[in-house]
Amino acid sequence: MKNQMKRCLVLMALLLPACAFAAEPNEVKGYKDYRSKIIADQTRPIYHLLSPLPGHHCADPNYAMFWKGKYHLFFIVPGGFSHVSSVDMVHWRWHPTAPLGGLSGTMFVNRDGIPTIITMHQKAVLFFAKDDDLVNWSGPVVIEPKVQPGQDGSRISNWDPDAWVIGNTTYALQGVYPLKTGTEASLMKSTDMKNWEYVGPFMTREMPGVLQSTNNPRQHEDISCPNFFKIGNKWMLLCISHIRGCRYYLGDWKNEQFVPEFHARMNWSLAEGMKDGDHGGEFFAPESLLAPDGRRVMWAWLFASINKINYGETWQVVQSLPRELSLPKDGVLRIKPLKELEQLRYNPICEKDIVVEDGGTNRLATVSGDTLEIMATIKQGDASRYGVRLLCDKDNTNGLDLVVEPGAKSIKLGSTTAPFELKRGEDIQLRIFVDRSIVEVFVNERQAVVKQHAYAPGDVGVCLFSEGGKMKVRELKAWTMAASNPW
Repeated sequence: MKNQMKRCLVLMALLLPACAFAAEPNEVKGYKDYRSKIIADQTRPIYHLLSPLPGHHCADPNYAMFWKGKYHLFFIVPGGFSHVSSVDMVHWRWHPTAPLGGLSGTMFVNRDGIPTIITMHQKAVLFFAKDDDLVNWSGPVVIEPKVQPGQDGSRISNWDPDAWVIGNTTYALQGVYPLKTGTEASLMKSTDMKNWEYVGPFMTREMPGVLQSTNNPRQHEDISCPNFFKIGNKWMLLCISHIRGCRYYLGDWKNEQFVPEFHARMNWSLAEGMKDGDHGGEFFAPESLLAPDGRRVMWAWLFASINKINYGETWQVVQSLPRELSLPKDGVLRIKPLKELEQLRYNPICEKDIVVEDGGTNRLATVSGDTLEIMATIKQGDASRYGVRLLCDKDNTNGLDLVVEPGAKSIKLGSTTAPFELKRGEDIQLRIFVDRSIVEVFVNERQAVVKQHAYAPGDVGVCLFSEGGKMKVRELKAWTMAASNPW
């Protein structure tokens, strides 16, 4: 009875956004044929956010905000921005395209309490919301900073901007490069959003591990798609470099400058077919918002290949699952999937005390599928290499391997390897989301990896494996995941 009731609730949740959404897409040329085509594609993700509209792909997420009871996101499309809203960040309603133009930017609430977009045309510009649905906007208003005597105005870069308010002051960050490369990430400020003053370089220094080159732009990381905010007792700069994808800095805000103390990546490999120095990464162009309960939630564009045979034509334009970010007192960033995703779960399964012998495999008899959430708690033992094979065929081959290698201090998903080190005696806790051609994995809330994987519909096996010792799984839970897209 409980499962039947839960299915009814899930169905109701899906129908509500579908009804709200139905009118506008039907007016788009080619929508019905396109809708039929993507529904027929059995590798199409069903609970990641992607557009049902031809030509309205979800590229860079922008302008994320919670406002008047709804979450809002915008996405770059030709001629403007696609706009979606949600009450739970899982089920989305599509709005008419916002004719804002421009490139990446962010949204903030200005001193007058009005949602305001900062984006880039040829210069940084502002748009102001005219309604609480964030559908109609006034602007653009160009930001024209006053250059201080003795300073070269060309140093004020015209690149991806971000803005935030501290007290009576609105700050505007312009991206590009961190330090001393001809143009650098620069900061402006205003107390009335009409008269702007150039403050100076945004960052005080660069961090180790960030690629820098004065001669080869393919080996110099830029700061693009910036999003600057307070988290825990630190400030975080969430951004990309075009050659390495999503990354972040943690540090302090002192004397109107960002003082970075730590740098780490959220993207671990290039998109399929990309070469070193090319534009892109598998986890790209992040954006975040502050939820009313204090959670910091982010998305990123899953910039993947569309060249593999089994990829549908739209799977390059999918958004990642929303991630909750937090920074506790130990100063280590925590990354976990959005809590509201749990409403999509049904058909729960639980197995305990699973042992996989050295060199052995264990295909799970009770867990299979291509739309799953799996939670596995694995005891730290002697095995040198162990994990889970997803989307495998009847012979336990041709799947996507999730591999833990304690000696290498890494977690590997397919061809993507991310650093991860277990603490002494710590269990490894895997949260695995399989959404057909997309797999996202969260590890002990300290690491996350994503991969798009071409597979044959019907290859839905889940198989455990271990090498160099036994793997002991204390508990494995799994759920089938319902669709969240309203089509």
